[in-house]
This record gives sequence, C-alpha cells and structure tokens, in this order.
Amino acid sequence: MSQTKVALVTGANRGIGLAIAKGLAKQNYHVLMGCRDINAAEKLVDKTDGKITPVTLDLSDADAIATCLNDIDQQYPKIDVLVNNAGVLEREELDQLSPEQLQQSMQVNALAPFALMQFFAPKMAKNRFGRIVNVSSGWGATSGMLEGPVAYAISKSSLNVMTQIIAKQYRKYLKVNAMCPGWVRTRMGGMAATRSPEKGAETAIWLAGLSNDGPTGEFFRDKKQIAW
Repeated sequence: MSQTKVALVTGANRGIGLAIAKGLAKQNYHVLMGCRDINAAEKLVDKTDGKITPVTLDLSDADAIATCLNDIDQQYPKIDVLVNNAGVLEREELDQLSPEQLQQSMQVNALAPFALMQFFAPKMAKNRFGRIVNVSSGWGATSGMLEGPVAYAISKSSLNVMTQIIAKQYRKYLKVNAMCPGWVRTRMGGMAATRSPEKGAETAIWLAGLSNDGPTGEFFRDKKQIAW
C-alpha cells in the first residue's frame, strides 16, 4: 500500500484555501490546515471530508514563520505538497498606500511563500518528490499588473518570479507552478464574484497531483497555461 501523501495548505481555514484543503482530503491526502488561529480551525475539521489536521502557521513575520515551520517539521518530517494560498489584498491607490501596507502585502503574499519554499523544497528534493503550488493572480502577470491594486500586483508579480526561480532550481524532482483562481466569492473577492471557492480551487488541486511528466515553472488558469 502506498504511503499517504501529506499536503500543507496555507490560509486553509476559509475561502479558496479551505476548498483546496477539502478537495485534497477527498483525494486521500493528509492535509495540514495552516492558519494563525488553530482553535478556530479545529472547529472546521468536523465539517470537512477526509483527514485534515490544523497546524499553527503565522506568516506575519520571519521569526514567527521559522518557529512554526520547525514545529511542523518535527511533527511531519515529510511534506509532499505545499500550497501557498494565504494572501492579503490592500486596495489603496499609489498615492494613498503606506509603507506598512506595502510591507504587509510583500510579507504575506511573497516573502512568506518564499520562506516556505526555501524550507521545504530541499527536503522534497532529498525525497525525490514534491509539488509546490503558488496561488497567484492575473494581476501579478505582466499583462495585468497595471490593472490591479498596487501592493497586490507588486507582491503577486514577485511570487510569480519566485515560482520560476524555484522551479528551475529544483526541476529534477519537483513540480513548482503558479495559478490564478479567477474572481472568487471569498472575503477578499466579495459576494459579487462569479466563481465559487470550489471552482477557484480546482486548478490548485490539479497542480498538486501532477504526474512526474507534468509541467513545472508555469502559470495556469482553469488548468490551461497562461502567460507570465
């Protein structure tokens, strides 16, 4: 019998992240639900299908991330799938954007995912298997970044570049890709959005399960490659 794969999903206590966690659990992954408030997350577990375990993961600063990752690594030394889903959206225009808001966007949307990839990618490579999925946005693409909120576009475009760099570095054993979920009905997207969280999660779940001959270092929407 093959060993159950372990997937760590950040921001998994609501919205797209919760839909990704539930979808992976249905595919028999053991899902680690990364979130800041583990007590609130534990209340969601009984409502989900499959095996999901909440774990504390505070993406707010580098020291907090390091502590959380070491704790996770001690409990789960073999992570097969990492989904960097957690994100923040600052809507201020350029002349109203504060340095603190830009820093927060960069920290959660780009620097934290980089820290997680830097931590787990070498371990995955040592195990000769790994899948990393970065939940990005069309506003982070070259063709769309001038249309989106400033801090969000800057941070998501940074995440896109990181995706390509990590994919090249670990091309032999890892599949590292970014995806755009579209406009999704979440706290960030609002209730007027055209897609459900489950629809927004589909491509991330697909990328998490790529075969060894699957793509790496690419950007997807609706399971189709799109331009960086």
